[in-house]
Amino acid sequence: MAVSGPTGTRPRRSDARANRDRLLAQARQAFAEHGIDTSLEGIARQAGVGIGTFYRHFPSREALLEAVLHDRFDLLTRRAQQLSAMAAPEEALIIWLREFLDFASTYRGLTAALARTLRDADSDLHAACTSMRGAGASLVTAAQGVGALRRDLGVLEVFTLVTGIAWAFEQSSCGAPGPLAIDRVLALALDGLRGPAAAEDPAAAPR
Repeated sequence: MAVSGPTGTRPRRSDARANRDRLLAQARQAFAEHGIDTSLEGIARQAGVGIGTFYRHFPSREALLEAVLHDRFDLLTRRAQQLSAMAAPEEALIIWLREFLDFASTYRGLTAALARTLRDADSDLHAACTSMRGAGASLVTAAQGVGALRRDLGVLEVFTLVTGIAWAFEQSSCGAPGPLAIDRVLALALDGLRGPAAAEDPAAAPR
């Protein structure tokens, strides 16, 4: 006799969760080794499931990427909130943008994906990082409020610039540069975006 009711659905739900967890674990490993454009069929095969099972959990590459990055989006959102409460506006923005740079460099190809989603409101990643973008936007606005950042600068322009820095280093034929090199380029970029009041004060320059 077939088992029905809650006790019958429990094993199927457990199997589905186990499949999803294996897919996510394998995706993280594959993204780290081969970048985000790695074969989805390969991820499914290494996780021990069929491609149909893969697509039932993750209907697109972006859906998988969103699931893999969800915790990082949440962390950056919380960090922006923490920094706004414990640091001066300009310092909070600089620290957060450095951490965003680290995030954007997590997997090869991620910077291009983030750049695409900045303007594509229908993408899975765009919806997933709404809170993170909003938290970062509040730091930009606070820095503009104290004259540390030019007031005619749009939040999208800041994200585009920083994502572009990460992409440029990713594409560098010289190999992966150290964090100090990225920090210097970020500092130079922000120096060009500083507000008039901050620009007149050498002590306010980002370090």
